[in-house]
Amino acid sequence: MEKLILGLHHVTATVTDAQEDLDFYVRLLGLRLAKKTVNFDNHNVYHFYYGNERGAPSTLMTTFPYKGWGVPAGTIGAGQVTVTSFSVPAGSLDFWRRRLAATGVAYRDAASPFGEETIEIVDPSGLNIRLVGAAADTREPWVTAEVGPDAAIRGLHSAGLSIRAPGPTLAFLTDVLGFEIVHEAEGRTRVGIGPDTPGKVVDIIDAAGAPDAVNGLGTVHHVAFAISDADEQLRIREELLRIGRRVTEVRDRQYFKSIYFREPGGVLYEIATLGPGFTADEPLDCLGQDLKLPPWEEPHRPKIEAGLPPISL
Repeated sequence: MEKLILGLHHVTATVTDAQEDLDFYVRLLGLRLAKKTVNFDNHNVYHFYYGNERGAPSTLMTTFPYKGWGVPAGTIGAGQVTVTSFSVPAGSLDFWRRRLAATGVAYRDAASPFGEETIEIVDPSGLNIRLVGAAADTREPWVTAEVGPDAAIRGLHSAGLSIRAPGPTLAFLTDVLGFEIVHEAEGRTRVGIGPDTPGKVVDIIDAAGAPDAVNGLGTVHHVAFAISDADEQLRIREELLRIGRRVTEVRDRQYFKSIYFREPGGVLYEIATLGPGFTADEPLDCLGQDLKLPPWEEPHRPKIEAGLPPISL
């Protein structure tokens, strides 16, 4: 099939406390809160989108803070995104070591099997996060008073998928979604859209001995891939149905349109359009400041706002 996938769009996780989540991704990592809305399937829960100035696809980490709703802790395991990596300038890792140490956040230096210098940390909900030094990443970062342009996160680097039997997953990514194998190492295969470019990379981790993944607090819910528009989304949906994948109908997420399905290894995939983007309902300089609701929830705004936990930016 013609290559339609452009790279990563976002990674979405189920997390615990809303304020702790904001403090980690906005205050510590320096990402912009590009949209503050609610989970469209449960309007009692926030949906935060963190990214660059515009919240551009490939820069986005999104979270559902479910503290207080009886959701148990999940199990990190096979059939799940188990590592979410962000791209930072290659020379900035000393800055991040100092910043993490000064704020009391534990970290571990690690070298990836593909020669990259990385820092591994765990977010407040237990998600495995990595900062990867990348020499060539032209995406414009969100810059803050504490995290300047020489160190700021450029966006997602890659998603690490733990798969018990990697063969069918690799075949699906390459034969159906258009990825190519760009690196191989013991226990890990990297695929990318084109070259090994941050934001266009997926690592398949051989997890033969891992427990079955269970969604819950502290786990990634799904990984989303970007596609240019709704017409191409329908084309790839038809192809997925033709080869026997069970795919949802197109769902309007206000800022993009989405379809969802599981790949052969069990990971939940989303394919999301590039637009219309986060400026569809608020100006660029105001992104993330006000609670934005989809039109069908506006009549319930007072009740929704009263039920959400208070947060401070």
